[in-house]
Amino acid sequence: MKQAIRNVAVPALLSLAIFTASAFAQQAPASASSSSMSSSSSMTKSHAQKRADVVEQRITDLHAKLNITDQQSKQWDAFTQTMRDNANKTDGAFRDRAQKLSSMDADDAMKSYAALAQQHAENMQKLSSAFSDLYAVLSPEQKQVADAMYRNEQAKKKAAHGPHKHSKSGAPASASSAG
Repeated sequence: MKQAIRNVAVPALLSLAIFTASAFAQQAPASASSSSMSSSSSMTKSHAQKRADVVEQRITDLHAKLNITDQQSKQWDAFTQTMRDNANKTDGAFRDRAQKLSSMDADDAMKSYAALAQQHAENMQKLSSAFSDLYAVLSPEQKQVADAMYRNEQAKKKAAHGPHKHSKSGAPASASSAG
């Protein structure tokens, strides 16, 4: 029973710490001058651009690994648009929370975190649905590649949330909610 609670609580607490740290890192001090505010704005834009670049790289990698054909482009395009939309919604939600966090009390901060978690769950449902449509039109060989890729992704995520947060190479395990 303790292990089951730990399996649920540890990832939730790690996510809370990541969300909170991300929100604090994105937040500009209230007494900042206009020049540092524009600097913060450009930092946020560069951060948003970096996140968009990561999504685009993920899309490029998936396309190459799955060898998407012209006949699969309708489902592929719907899947990748969902990835982009999810990334944009998530980025907006984090920016919104970061702007409001300094004026939130603990109750509001917890509700805000719950809203972020709910947004993530909704995004994953949309992504899962779009992926199911794509998966249905993949060839048996493409399905084998996808199966192996997503099994490996889940193993990396599990390792990242377990007691050892680094891969055998010592680098942090990779986890992507975008795809």
